[in-house]
Amino acid sequence: MEETRKILEFDTAGDPMTGRIWTRMTPEKIAHCLEERMGLSVSATTVHRILTQLQYSLKGNKKSLSCGFHPDRDQQFHIIQHLREQFMAAGDPIVSVDTKKKELIGLFKNPGRTWSRKAKEVKDHDFRSEAEAIASPYGIYDLTKNCGVLVVGKSADTPEFAVNCIAMWWRRNGRFQYPSSNRLLILADSGGSNGARPRTFKKFLQERVADRFGMELTVSHYPTGASKWNPIEHRMFSEISK
Repeated sequence: MEETRKILEFDTAGDPMTGRIWTRMTPEKIAHCLEERMGLSVSATTVHRILTQLQYSLKGNKKSLSCGFHPDRDQQFHIIQHLREQFMAAGDPIVSVDTKKKELIGLFKNPGRTWSRKAKEVKDHDFRSEAEAIASPYGIYDLTKNCGVLVVGKSADTPEFAVNCIAMWWRRNGRFQYPSSNRLLILADSGGSNGARPRTFKKFLQERVADRFGMELTVSHYPTGASKWNPIEHRMFSEISK
């Protein structure tokens, strides 16, 4: 079972709301990898049973509109896998980052229940104009240590805010957990404040993290429409959403 988990480490996606995880590898392909890499001969049926034990779920087809499928999509996944293996072998930190859904601050309805004599009364409509503030939760998940930090700010979800959160994580956590490392791999979605397009994200990373702490930064973005493959989605945000 542990060998199968290692094979799936770089090919796992998940839903941040339900915690369900799945893989794009077929049982036949996993069986082939187990035999090729580890010399283990197992059938696809056995792999299917192991996937169930590891709590991977089957996903059926769903009609939906594609937002654009890039021809180099799979190549980018291979690049990310290579970088992760390289940084892990060297003992250098790898973080997965993303912004969680913004939350209205005030008397608004939220999921969850508490033991009390009477239900707390909240507003019957969620109007942004009536919020005391709008919280922007930004997460930094450390893949090696399997732990994360969630920074909640009241500013807009901007590249500057994203970089400030990453810099805060390194200043308060990262540099003490990795005292001999001067490299950092950042995995992020292709859109949003830490996306591939905003030049200010790269500019602030250079000024506020690389130059300030004397670090070498590598940023790798997941392809468009592949946010659920970003580890923070199913390893950290799914726990917060429970």
